[in-house]
Amino acid sequence: MSPPDPITAAESPQALSALNRWLAAMSAQDRIAWAFDSLAGPHALSTSFGVQSAVSLHLLTQAKPDIPVILVDTGYLFPETYRYADQLVERLNLDLKVYRPGIGIAWMEARFGRLWEAGSDGLRRYNQLRKVEPMQRALRELDVRCWHAGLRRGQSSSRSGIEVLQIKDGRFKFHPIADWTDTDVGAYMLLHDLPEHPLARQGYVSVG
Repeated sequence: MSPPDPITAAESPQALSALNRWLAAMSAQDRIAWAFDSLAGPHALSTSFGVQSAVSLHLLTQAKPDIPVILVDTGYLFPETYRYADQLVERLNLDLKVYRPGIGIAWMEARFGRLWEAGSDGLRRYNQLRKVEPMQRALRELDVRCWHAGLRRGQSSSRSGIEVLQIKDGRFKFHPIADWTDTDVGAYMLLHDLPEHPLARQGYVSVG
């Protein structure tokens, strides 16, 4: 059976749901191949170089070695994360595009204090300044029309409902491993001998 047309899916929630049902029966590799063949580019992949990021980086670059890889450097990443990023950039020959907030750490803290300690409103402002704005700028400057990300339903309750394909701010948002479990991720890393984040050995499940 032929899949629903992506252009129609972008305009119709019913067609988008039908397309996601079709994608659900495919492997992650086949989903990615379909996305590059069927969804308008330019394409880009975002990453945090977190404990499971090697999987999506490997999957996407196997299919498209020159895909731009976007990292939003908040300035607060662990030293181990920066070193892990260097390791994966070399190992996978990534075309890394680093975007940073428009306001430096010292200036932000002088102006607003430690926002993440100021309750939910402070955390939202922190995320807007240090994560959302740089990512929006990256997508705009790279003219991204299809944004790939390694988000999975099992990562948190807020992600439990993500689909493989979504429409976000007028562009495609593609999650090829949305339905993968932690076991799937671990098995893939072992199969392809991918290095784990140094902090994973210390029990960290998130290093953002």
